[in-house]
Amino acid sequence: MNLQNPVISPTRLKAMLGISLVGCVLSVFGQMLGDELNPPLRRPVGREGVPSWETRSDFPAERFTFVRLRYRSTQNNFRTHWSGDYPDADLNFSYRLQQLTSMEVSPDGLVLDITDEQLLDYPFAFMSSPGKMYLGSAEVESLQRYLTNGGFLMVDDFWGREYLENVTAELSKVLPGVVPVDLPLSHPIFHMVYDLQEKPQVPSINAWSQGLNIEPWHGDMSDPKPHFLAYHDESGRILILLCHNNDLADGWEREGENKEYYQQFSERWSYPIGFNIVVYAMTH
Repeated sequence: MNLQNPVISPTRLKAMLGISLVGCVLSVFGQMLGDELNPPLRRPVGREGVPSWETRSDFPAERFTFVRLRYRSTQNNFRTHWSGDYPDADLNFSYRLQQLTSMEVSPDGLVLDITDEQLLDYPFAFMSSPGKMYLGSAEVESLQRYLTNGGFLMVDDFWGREYLENVTAELSKVLPGVVPVDLPLSHPIFHMVYDLQEKPQVPSINAWSQGLNIEPWHGDMSDPKPHFLAYHDESGRILILLCHNNDLADGWEREGENKEYYQQFSERWSYPIGFNIVVYAMTH
C-alpha cells in the first residue's frame, strides 16, 4: 500500500467544523434532544418535510457533507442494500446537525461509489446495511487510499453473527491484519457532545412495532448486545467504526412517523450517538 501525504489533513478537518470542540455544544448540553427537535419531522419525499438552508458559498470545500457509499452486494434486498434508510436518514441527519451545532453543513447529502475519486474530498463517509457487501480489488484499493489519507467510515444497520462475519471478512481485504476492537463505554466517542451512560441500541421501527428491541430475522442472534467495533491505524486513530446490532439511521429516517419511537430512539439514542461520532471523526 502506497501511503502518500494526507489528502485530508487534520487542519482541514478542524477547519470544516468552523469551531472549537467546545463550540459544538448544543444549546441545552446534556439534555435529550426533545426541546430542540420538537416537532419531529415528517418523513420526506424528496426534500418535503426537511427544510433547506443556505451555506457560505465562499468556502464550499469546508462544509460537512453527509456522504453515503454505494457498494455491491451478493444479495440485494432492502436489508442488504447500500440504500438502507436513504434518503430520509441522510437529509434528516444533515438538517439536525446544522440546526443543533455551529457546524457548516451541506443541506444535500451525496451518494458516491467507493471507487469515486471525489471520495477523497470528504473526511466522513457512511455505509448502511452491508451484511452481504462484496468488495472487489478496485473498491479495496480505493478504501485503503481513503482511510490511510485521513478518511473515517461509519458502518450501520447490520445484525447477527453471519452479517458481522461477512463485513469483517470484506474489510480484512482493506486493512489486512487489523482486528476491530469493541470500544468500551468509557471511550470518548460516547461522550463527545452527549454524555451517554450506556451503549445505544436502536431497532428498526418495524421491529419495534412488533415489540422487539433487536432484529431476529438476521440469523444467529445469540449475542444481541450492541457493539461499536473500531479499526485503528498504527497511531491509534479510528479508521472504521462498525455499529453492529444497531439501526441507528432508522432513528434519523423515521423520526416523524411515530412519536413514541421518536422519543425512545431518535432523540434518546440515534441523534446523540450520531453527533458524537461525527464530532469525534472530525477532530481526531
